[in-house]
Amino acid sequence: MAGRGAFRNALAVTGTALCVAACASNTTDTSKGSTSATSSTSTTTTSGALAGVSVPDAFTPLTVQPISRPTFPFAGSDNKAHLAFDVQITNATAVPATLDAVDVVDAQDPTKVLVSFSGKQLVDPTCNYGDCNRLRLLSQTAAPDNVIPPQTSRALLLDFALDTSAQFPKAVMLRLHGTGATDPGATTQPSPFDTLGAPFDISADTPRVIGPPLRGSNWVALNGCCNPGWPHRDAILPANMRLNNSQRFAIDWKRTDDQGDFYLGDRTRNESYVDYATPVYAVADGTVTSTEDDMDANVPGILPASDPVLAAKLTVENIDGNHVIMDIGGGVYAMYAHFIRGSLLVKPGDKVKRGQQIAQLGNTGNSNAPHLHFQLMNGPSLLESDGIPYVLDAFGYQGQLDPASIWNADNYLSGSYFGPDRLPTAQPRTNQLPVSLALVNFPN
Repeated sequence: MAGRGAFRNALAVTGTALCVAACASNTTDTSKGSTSATSSTSTTTTSGALAGVSVPDAFTPLTVQPISRPTFPFAGSDNKAHLAFDVQITNATAVPATLDAVDVVDAQDPTKVLVSFSGKQLVDPTCNYGDCNRLRLLSQTAAPDNVIPPQTSRALLLDFALDTSAQFPKAVMLRLHGTGATDPGATTQPSPFDTLGAPFDISADTPRVIGPPLRGSNWVALNGCCNPGWPHRDAILPANMRLNNSQRFAIDWKRTDDQGDFYLGDRTRNESYVDYATPVYAVADGTVTSTEDDMDANVPGILPASDPVLAAKLTVENIDGNHVIMDIGGGVYAMYAHFIRGSLLVKPGDKVKRGQQIAQLGNTGNSNAPHLHFQLMNGPSLLESDGIPYVLDAFGYQGQLDPASIWNADNYLSGSYFGPDRLPTAQPRTNQLPVSLALVNFPN
């Protein structure tokens, strides 16, 4: 569809791709129709959020390795508390395995299931976006089915929301249901399994509260958190000998006029877009660690990665265009991308104050329309860092844009996008992260 092949992927910074063993549970979940092995020994963690977590020893066909670093819940503009993380699942046996269902459970009390994923939530070739296709190939592509062949891996995108952050435990484990080799001697015939393990810390911190990077009304949180199908959620890249996703909580901020149009006039000119050359501001006090400011503007409607001549000029260093990365303290870095050439007002080493203008919104790097790509991450490298959830201290929430209209948009986002989910009056919000396609007003 046009939105997937064109505008949807165009706004991702990296639109092209450049073991904790699970252990068998000592309980049986008959609702999944599988059996589980018991074990007389177990592994118990003695410190931190995983203190007291016990994992029974057992042979398991699928192993689980976190892609995300330890994380934490955050408040979304839908008034829910969200959690999002990713894992790599590997079939370490010689027998094909199927992954039929995944339960996220309280690590201290594995009988308490927080959320379950199965069926179309894992694999659905007819679904483009939403609560579907959480099982991915490692190339940012939805898995064709729930079979994990021998000696191969998949990525699994896990995200869900509860009413409050207090409902989340300090740590979670995964219970996997499916078929595969259930003993070391199995060579051909898969058998049902029900395995428990992969304890993961989800109380590692609390969300950083930051100011808005923009000002004014009618800003849309394109490609925001957290459903699969949109580019940042599954932007898992192999870098520095591991899988990383620094963009998990990134937003592509794009502005409409008061009628819901993204541009007026000639759609092939950057100056026709409502947000082009908008000032961009520091979200917190910090120190600039790196910048890029010598890339020319793209022509709207043309994604460099899809053009052979332009794609040859893209590198891991310039794919995010003219940009600024800032150390805002506590091991957290803010990344702003796609600025107008020559608009940067800061350089590496500069001390910057919150609210200080740092550049102007543009259309450079792997982008086919003006917008601001913004994210927080746990290091200065876009490739190696892990995305960090955060919240904005104050904004007005004015509803949602229709995801189908954005998905089906052309390369220019032609048309008017205000619909029935736009609220007549903005609601004041504090300490929340705008979820994907939220319509937001920032203080002037």
